[in-house]
Amino acid sequence: MEALLDLDAFARVLADKGYSGYFHTQGAHAGKLKDSIGEYLESCRKEAGCLPEEDLLLTGYLQWSGPDKPSVRCIMLVKYLNGKFSLSAMEVARKDQFGQLLKKSELKNLSVLSAPSAAQAVALVSEEHEQKADRSAKRFKL
Repeated sequence: MEALLDLDAFARVLADKGYSGYFHTQGAHAGKLKDSIGEYLESCRKEAGCLPEEDLLLTGYLQWSGPDKPSVRCIMLVKYLNGKFSLSAMEVARKDQFGQLLKKSELKNLSVLSAPSAAQAVALVSEEHEQKADRSAKRFKL
């Protein structure tokens, strides 16, 4: 089920799910989700014929504790068709302070409504989840 929403509704649904930080659209145009996409589309309108034929690439951090700590980065692929937006895929990656990949999760065939919340996306690549699973497996049974 692919939900096509205008920019306001698209940004509102994702903000309600916790994606309220700053994003880059197509590697530029930093800002809140709605502002970033809006600035990109406005710059495309000024340059005739530069609207994307493929998905828009949105990147942003879901968790950032400083340059010396691991971070969680989110990449969203957003379809843009005639002024309407829909989410098609998402990649969530946890990297250490040196940029080395610790854990990655790819979500495909999404819609804006079926996308996980930001907290759930962070939990997908969280180390704490793995540690809890390991502790329970070490129990002895009599």
